[in-house]
Amino acid sequence: MSIFRRWFEKGKSRISRRLDKKDDTLTFRPTYSARNIQFEVSDKIHGITCGGIGAMHLLARRIGLIDAIDQRLHLLKFHLPYHESDHVLNFAYNALCNGTCLQDIELRRNDENYLDALGTRRIPDPTTAGDFCRRFTLEHIDAFIDIVNEVRLKVWARQPDDFFDCAKIDMDGIIVETTGECKEGMDMSYKRTWGYHALALTLANTGEVLSIVNRPGNRPSHEGAAEEADRVVQLCRKAGFRLIVLRGDTDFSQTRYLDGWDSDPRIRFYYGYDSKQNLEEIADNLPKSAWRPLQRPARYSVKTQPRRRRTNVKEQVVKEREFENLRLLSEDVAEFDYRPAACRKTYRIVVVRKNISVEKGEQVLFPHERYFFYITNERECTADQVVFEANDRCNQENHLAQLKGAVRALHAPLDNLESNWAYMLMTALAWNLKAWWALMLPETPGRWQEKHRAEKQWALKLEFKTFLNAFMLLPCQILKTGGKLVYRLLGWNPHLPIFFRLLDVLRC
Repeated sequence: MSIFRRWFEKGKSRISRRLDKKDDTLTFRPTYSARNIQFEVSDKIHGITCGGIGAMHLLARRIGLIDAIDQRLHLLKFHLPYHESDHVLNFAYNALCNGTCLQDIELRRNDENYLDALGTRRIPDPTTAGDFCRRFTLEHIDAFIDIVNEVRLKVWARQPDDFFDCAKIDMDGIIVETTGECKEGMDMSYKRTWGYHALALTLANTGEVLSIVNRPGNRPSHEGAAEEADRVVQLCRKAGFRLIVLRGDTDFSQTRYLDGWDSDPRIRFYYGYDSKQNLEEIADNLPKSAWRPLQRPARYSVKTQPRRRRTNVKEQVVKEREFENLRLLSEDVAEFDYRPAACRKTYRIVVVRKNISVEKGEQVLFPHERYFFYITNERECTADQVVFEANDRCNQENHLAQLKGAVRALHAPLDNLESNWAYMLMTALAWNLKAWWALMLPETPGRWQEKHRAEKQWALKLEFKTFLNAFMLLPCQILKTGGKLVYRLLGWNPHLPIFFRLLDVLRC
């Protein structure tokens, strides 16, 4: 470790000198001055650009993911030569090496150094990988979700006690578009696009994907959500979470399930609720004393000097062209008790009244009020806190955007619903491995505990591409010596101390 510290400090010192602006002088030529560039090849030196994949493979072994897949997922009669875990990790590792589609597996397959780095003779090609997805049935998909959840429990068990204070489970639907015409199970969505309508349940604490359910594109968002929520709640109970919070938008306030969730003292739910006529009448008839202003906290705190706000170009165009514009003036909040028709219990409804000015150009046409309702079984916190807790679910949109745009898990490259479902789950495993990578970071008691905890939270919240650049896309030389497979780092970046702290854990 002392060798690494000296190497790291030298790298840090060199880049600091390069980036120091104090010695800048006036120049008359571009700074990109390389001219006599030549390319050579070498038979002795072998390297890869994604050296972090070695640490990720160590992680998969350490948490028992590989053994669990091979022991419980049975899709192949003969292993010639691939096992089930080889196929599953092929999808996840492709995403972790910055692959964006099935065809990118061919790049890994033809990279001899990549194969040597993982100790394999070859990996499945894209066609074989697609055929593996087509072997999945609903029973195999359920088994795979259970396998991932069992491994997840092992990672969670290593967390400090305060990790189990509360599990916040968010649920939402997302349209998976496709331009294909021969994909079984596809249908037209409410957006009038063809494809599938996936249901995703995520853990807000860590961003992990707890479950994905693939459905035809014309199915409503809430279909199957209660059953998946019950599966995830059971997982969190088994893990030992003391409080479980369910959150979703108006599509997920399935009133026939509320009594069942409320019967468990460890479950709290915060759902948006449809603005129906009877609820709007109740809100209209509330006394003025029931309403109070809703004060939203600042999105962030300014650490230096506040900047002058830039001109709102969009608003200027709206005024110049005299488009109808809705401008929020203020928000008020109130609450009342309400029993939905499908429930035997009475729940708390928190209502937000948005006071809106309807404008056209520079003219104010008329004021307008719009109600937003939230239903919850939480009785102790204030109405403002209920609104903020329900609105925090919107951060799941960022996780789903990462799964769709960066990990490329929410896509449908295959020819039927079940195979695309399997593809989504196996590729989303890359996102879960990223979260488990961060959760395995140790919080060493003592003077460095707060720093290590902050680094752990930072790694958990990283976007997928940032994570790849920091910890996966590390240029490495691959050496086989003394019965060992050595990854020799060839580049410096400021996040390597975190990387080596994880390696100390994985090698124990």
